[in-house]
Amino acid sequence: MRVLFLSHDFLPNHAAGTEIYTADLAVRLRERGHDVRVFTTEKDISRRHLSVSRREWKGVPVIELVNNLFYEDFKETWDWPSAAEAFAEVLDEFRPEIVHAMHLLYLSVGCIEEAARRDIPVFYTLHDFWLQCARFGQRIHADGEVCRTIDFERCGSCLVSLKFAQSKTRKRTAKWIAGIRSRTGVSLAGAVRGAQRFSGRREGPRAFEPPSAKAALRMQRAMEERDEGLRARLLSSVERFFAPSRFLRDRFLEWGIAPDRIEHLMYGLELDPFEGFERNPSDVFRVGYLGSLAPHKAPHLLLEAWGRLPEEQRRRGRLRVYGPKKHYPDYIAKLETLAAEVGAELPGELPREALCSAFAETDLLVVTSIWYENSPLTIHEALATRTPLLVSDLGGMAELVEPGRHGLRFRPGDVADLAQKLARFLSEPGLADSFDFGDHPVKDMRQSAVEMEDRYTSVLAVKDRP
Repeated sequence: MRVLFLSHDFLPNHAAGTEIYTADLAVRLRERGHDVRVFTTEKDISRRHLSVSRREWKGVPVIELVNNLFYEDFKETWDWPSAAEAFAEVLDEFRPEIVHAMHLLYLSVGCIEEAARRDIPVFYTLHDFWLQCARFGQRIHADGEVCRTIDFERCGSCLVSLKFAQSKTRKRTAKWIAGIRSRTGVSLAGAVRGAQRFSGRREGPRAFEPPSAKAALRMQRAMEERDEGLRARLLSSVERFFAPSRFLRDRFLEWGIAPDRIEHLMYGLELDPFEGFERNPSDVFRVGYLGSLAPHKAPHLLLEAWGRLPEEQRRRGRLRVYGPKKHYPDYIAKLETLAAEVGAELPGELPREALCSAFAETDLLVVTSIWYENSPLTIHEALATRTPLLVSDLGGMAELVEPGRHGLRFRPGDVADLAQKLARFLSEPGLADSFDFGDHPVKDMRQSAVEMEDRYTSVLAVKDRP
């Protein structure tokens, strides 16, 4: 069957959990004989805004729309006619039998409606809370606190500081750079990004300053419109939603999705790289972090907790914090300073091909996120290698890690509690070996492809029934 995936970002430039899952599932479905393509976006100021290019990823055709965040207003961050129009052209050209949305950030709810208008069944995997939260789907307020409920008044005070579009000056700069590349083939984008961190998508943390009441009310009204529009238009167009964690499913039941239209379906993972995995022995206890170096992922908590350990304990261990340094320059600078102070390593991004080797040199994986998470890929990878875990007792992380079986949990954001748990691992030599992991299921991506194929087929069978 012909299947079209819809994702905000894609490999190789973006390698977070959503993009990796989307790519791996697409490859496995193609192996099963299906014609799978990916429609995605890329922010590239050296290319003309709204231009479309085509490429491949491991044999999967990728259609890429340039979105340089030239939005005219907040509404275009979720209802952007230009994205819907570009997607409609691909629908008419490819004529997919199934559309499977992975994320609508940088895209548009109109993309889903274009598929539904053509009577194409739409599936939607929920990878985070973006449908509920415009601040990148993390449900963390600009003041740093988790949003345990959706309160539009609180959303208003948060979103005033969200830089969702490029400024007029940066728009002019981007158009000038794209024009030079078009005429000469020379791209100045890298130099400009390096000079001014052209980062409308991601900026480093700033101290929260409450906005004016007028500005907050304006964004409150905008969020009320967004919520009403997304719920009304998606719930009438999407055949079935998938939630990789029970926690996320519960939050979307609260949001209004009917129980029979949202299924808890765990992620699949490419297990081939871990076949025959063995951990390398070491005289020191090796603590690791693998993930984004971003404020909501909170690796600074781990560095601060490491610094609280007595020097004698730190000498018995080693802390290595992996993650790309492309975003959040101020935050990265803070992490580098902390790492130097506490004797930790900050080696940068870990290539996927080096992942297994990194786990072979890791005795404990720490996941410090201060947002709910969903079903973090790095936890699945740790479970696949039977690597003990120390995770925030929050959301999808707590759901995956049973204390005493897979590792331990610590109070979210609590440096003292994290330090105390780290001290246990360093002072109790048998603790890390005491976790039996049981038969915790780590689903192979091949199985995930079969499950998804079954769900596509069942919906098509009903659709085609006379």
